[in-house]
Amino acid sequence: MGDESRTDAVGLEDQDDGAVLGRSIRDARRAKGWTLEEAGRAAGIGRSTLSKIENNQTKPSFDIVRRLTQALELSTPQLFLQSGQPGMAGRRDFTAKGQGETRDTPTYLHELLCPELTSKRMLPYIATIKARDISEFDTWIRHSGEEFMYVLSGELIFVSEHYRPLPMKAGDSLYYDSGMGHGCISTSKEDARVLWVSLE
Repeated sequence: MGDESRTDAVGLEDQDDGAVLGRSIRDARRAKGWTLEEAGRAAGIGRSTLSKIENNQTKPSFDIVRRLTQALELSTPQLFLQSGQPGMAGRRDFTAKGQGETRDTPTYLHELLCPELTSKRMLPYIATIKARDISEFDTWIRHSGEEFMYVLSGELIFVSEHYRPLPMKAGDSLYYDSGMGHGCISTSKEDARVLWVSLE
């Protein structure tokens, strides 16, 4: 239990974002019934490193976060967001067409854009909506923050827990609280493609 308890060594500035990430990873690990050793082995990282991530004692690299989300089958790209660092300026990242970081789930195929910057407040990505029926989702997608969504091609229905299903087509856009349970299903012949920007 000692490894999973929070220490006072973490700076107040880093607690919010790092704590959210650590808690999400710990909850997913426990949902699988895995020990720290088992989860670390599945993600190819050490037990102590995983413990520090879960307890917000270290900031993991983008590659480590990616490996953890794949091993624990975390579907939300929000977990790729990490704490912004005040005072950093002049940064840039470029992604050539079709060269983003891919993350495949049963319902979506995500292409993360500009993934090399690991300390940022928003996450842009293109998603192909593979789901055709809301029953394909095990549960609502929900996470902290807000999201902007722009339909690039095809047609879809945005389904959420508080509103009627919303049909959307190419050129339509939507801004919403991502803590509200939600999901998208394609309705056009081809899978719909959307640009999403997740904001912490």
